[in-house]
Parts: sequence; C-alpha cells; structure tokens
Amino acid sequence: MKIALIAHDKKKDLMIELAKTFVNVLKKHQLFATGTTGRLIIEHTGLDVRRMKSGPLGGDQQIGSMVADGQLDLVIFLRDPLTAQPHEPDVSALLRLCDVFAIPLATNLSSARIMLKALEEEQIENQFHLRKDE
Repeated sequence: MKIALIAHDKKKDLMIELAKTFVNVLKKHQLFATGTTGRLIIEHTGLDVRRMKSGPLGGDQQIGSMVADGQLDLVIFLRDPLTAQPHEPDVSALLRLCDVFAIPLATNLSSARIMLKALEEEQIENQFHLRKDE
C-alpha cells in the first residue's frame, strides 16, 4: 500500500512514536510524507520515506494531488485542531479529497493506531480506493 504520513508541528512527536511502534508494519509499504515529518520519521526509524515539500509550502497540496490521481491508499494526518494553521485551506482540501476518493484517513492518534493495527493484521486492503476514472 501507499501511505501518506503528515503531522502538524505539535503532533510530530506523536507521529515519531507511532512510526516507531509500527515500524515493522510501515516498512512493508511505500511511505510518503510532508517535508519535516518525513525527515523526522527517517531520522528516528530509518524507514524509507519519500518526502514532499513542507505542508505550508505546498506539501499538503502535493499529497492531495496524489490522492486525486489515485496514487495513495491510506493517509495518516495527525492534526492539531487547537492551533491556527496558515495553510488551513490546503488542509481542508486534502481532507475533502480523501472523502471524495474514499481514501481511509486517520486524523488523530487513536484512529491512526486502529488503521495500522488493521493493516498489521491484514484486515485492510486497498479495496476502498476508487480509481481516478470512476
């Protein structure tokens, strides 16, 4: 599966811990991340992660484009709902695209753990993914 990993600044430590906990699951899949999140995951886990731009510099839009083009199967976006984000329209667009294309989306640690546990137990497949031409 192709998985995107994104975390707002105040959630990056949680993303690192999540990646460490599920490193054996994540290493079996293609990983993509926004800039700083990807760098931190690589540094702390050694996972192979293709990095996009930083979220505020277009990384969220790059991930959204991948969703729209059918290039992602699952998105984990640990959001900080209590801090204003300068790129909130990009965040909203990405979340909307996940809904439009039926891409499983976790926006907090609990839902991310459930998704990765299901992936670990092979209970989740890319059957949810709509093709671009559908």
